[in-house]
Amino acid sequence: MSSNLGVFALSDAEMAERKITVITIGQLELPTGEIIACDPLITGLGRPAFSRKVKPGRYPVILLQAQGRIAAAVLRFGSGVPARWELATFASDRPPVYKSEFLEFIVDDAVASFMDKSVLTLMIDLEELDDFLADVAWSLNRFGMENPIDGNPLNVAMFDTGFGDGGYRSFWGLDAAGEPLVLMTDFEVLENADGREGDRAN
Repeated sequence: MSSNLGVFALSDAEMAERKITVITIGQLELPTGEIIACDPLITGLGRPAFSRKVKPGRYPVILLQAQGRIAAAVLRFGSGVPARWELATFASDRPPVYKSEFLEFIVDDAVASFMDKSVLTLMIDLEELDDFLADVAWSLNRFGMENPIDGNPLNVAMFDTGFGDGGYRSFWGLDAAGEPLVLMTDFEVLENADGREGDRAN
């Protein structure tokens, strides 16, 4: 598990002391409740959704920033501090190509995204969708939200990834009843929920 999950138990003052800032970039439409996290510039991987689903709705996308970088991307489904955490795995319909394939997603272009699974069927031609995601990703200024089709509320959240390329894991923060409060993708900028460079918590 990530050493940074305790960030959700910090007060505003503690976040400021640890040099972590919070920004909400918009509301993500999740009509199916099936969430995809991926590098939008990587195609041909099927972009599997997470195994766990959430209640369909619109949820805020929150970014944690530290050291001038995006340290984590968060979807918030309810208020409060998670009672426990679990690793967010991806639904698998085939044997994994490599050991951690369904435990993380690979970033090869220093940008990642959250979207509803239904975005993948929004356009008849999947290449058209790939071209759209690539265009948005290449023009991205650190983070943003875009609608692939004008007039359709379905949208995609995109954001830079910490120090860039790598394999990144996500975590479900659950309440006492086992319902999701947050989904956090950790880009490994924080250490022990501390964003200070060279002066981190033990």
